[in-house]
Amino acid sequence: MRVLVTGAAGFLGSHLVDKFLALDYDVLGIDNHITGTPANLGHLDSHPRFRFVNQDVTRYIEIEGPLDGVLHFASPASPVDYLELPIQTLKVGALGTHKALGLAMAKRAKFLLASTSEVYGDPLVHPQPESYWGNVNPVGPRGVYDEAKRFAEALTMAYHRFHHLDTRIVRIFNTYGPRMRPNDGRVVSNFIVQALRGEPLTVYGEGTQTRSFCYVDDLIEGIVRLFERGSSEPTNIGNPKEFTVQQLAERVLALTGSKSTIVRRPLPIDDPQVRQPDITHARRMLGWEPQVSLDDGLRRTIEYFRAVVAREVAEQA
Repeated sequence: MRVLVTGAAGFLGSHLVDKFLALDYDVLGIDNHITGTPANLGHLDSHPRFRFVNQDVTRYIEIEGPLDGVLHFASPASPVDYLELPIQTLKVGALGTHKALGLAMAKRAKFLLASTSEVYGDPLVHPQPESYWGNVNPVGPRGVYDEAKRFAEALTMAYHRFHHLDTRIVRIFNTYGPRMRPNDGRVVSNFIVQALRGEPLTVYGEGTQTRSFCYVDDLIEGIVRLFERGSSEPTNIGNPKEFTVQQLAERVLALTGSKSTIVRRPLPIDDPQVRQPDITHARRMLGWEPQVSLDDGLRRTIEYFRAVVAREVAEQA
């Protein structure tokens, strides 16, 4: 089996590459490093079943040889990234998805789209099932990401219905773990890095907004199961255990032993107040649900970031 992963040098893409290699797949990774990090794949430099191509996936993708799967993970995915790269975010969601779908069709390969819980916007239904259509502001600053993914889902389903392409859509909820970038703007990495640096933890609003945090290993297992034996309908993959942002900040402080304080900043525009996946569909179809508790996942992630922060200190010395 041979698969292609776009966004392979990113946080999720690199873990997905590792998982497929562990399952004895041959893997081709594509990334242009706009937000991906070469170091995420550095351990695979001499791997006999992995090959990397530096390419922008919004341009024509030409691959020699057969492919059994195309998994489209290329996209800025944190608020910091897609607010700084709004045009690129829209292009990779539209043109990049179109090119990846075209490649899958040409190779008669299975296609999996990495979508997001952001398609639900600031939801009026809680928890969010796949049948919920969302509450999205298309012209707000977050709309570049939300609408790029909503369009990508529509395009994927159009290829499925019109071209009979075998497709999957995974709606990914908040995920954390090693290989997140220290300054990517996501709440888990923000809190951990701030705590380890002895800086105040930045909580936006009152900290009562909720998120559901899934450890990366659990998420990748769910995605691979969806790829191998799922259906074409969108599928939520995430941890249904819900925490407030304030609770997360307190857990990070406790687990790091940091003496950092918590400071509050104004809530960003269109920041969702709640986020919790209904994973009934994934449980029934895939036999999947997350196994790693928040504290265990945070401990593993903190260990990773301790090394990152230590390197930063050494480089500055």
